[in-house]
Amino acid sequence: MDFTIRTARPDDYETLGEITVRAYRDDGFLAFGEDDEYADLLRDVAGRAADAEVLVAADEAGTVLGGVTFTTGDGKWADIAGPDEAEFRMLAVGHEGRGRGVGEALVRACVERARAVPGCARIVLSTQQSMAGAHRIYARVGFVRAPERDWQPLPGVDFTLLAYALELGNTP
Repeated sequence: MDFTIRTARPDDYETLGEITVRAYRDDGFLAFGEDDEYADLLRDVAGRAADAEVLVAADEAGTVLGGVTFTTGDGKWADIAGPDEAEFRMLAVGHEGRGRGVGEALVRACVERARAVPGCARIVLSTQQSMAGAHRIYARVGFVRAPERDWQPLPGVDFTLLAYALELGNTP
C-alpha cells in the first residue's frame, strides 16, 4: 500500500468534505444535487469528527485520498446500529485514490475498530442500491446483506437503503 489510514486531522476536514461530496455527486448518489442538505452533511467533516471517529487514507505526501466515519451504536452518527454494534458511513474515495485499494482499506480499518470496542458483536452499514463497487468491497471483507434492516432515509424518498452486516466472530 502506498497510503496509510489514520484519524482525520482538522486540516483534513475541508479536503475530505469536498472529496466526499464530489464522489457522491460524480457517481450519481446525491439524490437532489450538490446543494441539498445531505451534501451539506457530507461536507461537514468537523461536525462528524466531534461525535464520531473520522478516518482518512493519505498518501506518502499527506494528500487525503478518501475517508469514512466510524461510530458505535450509541453514537450520534449511527443510523441502524444497535447497542452492541458499530457502524460506518459516508465512505468516499477521490479519483486519485480509486483502484488503489483505498476503499477496502478504510472498510477494514472500521472492522478493526469495531473489534476493539468491548461487547461489539457486529458492524453494520447502509448503502444505496446503485453502489455496486462498494457492494463488492463489502462482500470481499465478509459483510452479508441484511435485508430485514433495509430502510428509507426520509418519508417519501423513492429509494431504499440496503443494509449489510458483519458478525465480528465470523470474519474470514
